[in-house]
Amino acid sequence: MTSNPVRRLPVENGVSGWEAISQRPFPLRKLDGNVSADWLVIGAGFAGLSAARRLRTLRPGEKIVLVDAGEIGKGTSGRNSGFMIDVPHNLSASEYSSGGDEATRIEMAQNRSAIAFAREAADEFGMSRETFDPAGKINAAATVRGMALNANFGHSLGTAGEKHLFLNAKEMRDLTGSNYYLGGLYTPGTVLIQPADYVRQFAAGLTSTVDIFERSPVTALARHGCDWTATCPSGTVTAPKVILGVNGHIDDFGHFGGRLMHIFAYASMTAPFPATSAIAGKEKWALLPADAMGATIRKITSGGLSRIVIRTRYTYDTKVAVSEQRMTKMAAEHRRSFDARFPELAGLPFEHSWAGRLCLSRNHSPAFGEVEEGLFSACCENGLGTVKSTLGGMMAAELATSTASQELTRYMDHPAPTRLPPEPFAWLGINSVIRLQELRAGREG
Repeated sequence: MTSNPVRRLPVENGVSGWEAISQRPFPLRKLDGNVSADWLVIGAGFAGLSAARRLRTLRPGEKIVLVDAGEIGKGTSGRNSGFMIDVPHNLSASEYSSGGDEATRIEMAQNRSAIAFAREAADEFGMSRETFDPAGKINAAATVRGMALNANFGHSLGTAGEKHLFLNAKEMRDLTGSNYYLGGLYTPGTVLIQPADYVRQFAAGLTSTVDIFERSPVTALARHGCDWTATCPSGTVTAPKVILGVNGHIDDFGHFGGRLMHIFAYASMTAPFPATSAIAGKEKWALLPADAMGATIRKITSGGLSRIVIRTRYTYDTKVAVSEQRMTKMAAEHRRSFDARFPELAGLPFEHSWAGRLCLSRNHSPAFGEVEEGLFSACCENGLGTVKSTLGGMMAAELATSTASQELTRYMDHPAPTRLPPEPFAWLGINSVIRLQELRAGREG
């Protein structure tokens, strides 16, 4: 018998603005009693939902159970900035594209496969343009160094035959209403999602064929003979095969310990203001920083009202909860960054501030594969959870069903996440690197 008590459960740090303005489209069900299934998926974020949908296609008629520790849309998947990015996006380096030509080509193909899968789901489940918008994104530069980073990235994209467009300072001002930026680099392949709406509508679309249980944290996972049994507070789920879509919490399930970096990202969303205001430019736009450690900013508009979301600052932590003092400090950093860009909106309050956990590996590899017999991991999204977790869920379903594909073969061709230094050296080293990178980013943050 293999028995794995789950060391820690997810924690919600602040209320995500995306979740706060989202509407839940289906009733919540908690696990109550003992259930048997053909498949168990743990975690109802991008990876778990994608795995369940792919399993539904590969094994029609078989029983799939999906459990989540919290409520769909309130966890990490409903806390990101909502960029489904097709081009290279390495968050651990200042330059997004840091690999060779062949590695970059493969990464883009994989990202686009995940986006195509998400687009099919959006069409199948009737998602609106506000939830799933193939509008592209802009890498915004506020410094000479940022302009150079954009030029380098544009050169890499051009060499690969990828469409892109440079914007000058006036074009950035016309778009955003801000004089802050020197220029930008537009790439058309990114899809912008309202992340909480996306995962909720995705889950709602699966409910006719997948049993979804929320507020049902798995506290232990044990193998008896040929079956796995997940223990929850009010019941159990038993299945011969299990897919873990729990991102950084995979090490709480006893796997990939000492190999994953848990990075907190911090974000705030403004109170609504009239969409007719020209202060913040066009109705909607989405900016990534030219330097990866800078500020990600989106403007969204719905029902005649606009909001701006800003995400900046990162910390490496070994705990799953963030103190109120830390949250207050980061909200103050958001205030400074926001007011510098939009001085005319300096009095506009933040309605929500929150933190979400990213999971990175030192060598940018996923925590993927069959980690024990019948137990599959689709974890470690390396800072791009919308796309990498979607892809990981798809690939885990194919691996678990022995579905051969060229895409799976390519995805399996990566090393395992490399080990981190022991604590406290990892904490000291990683946070020092983050801080140095943020200082180097300067006005990009």
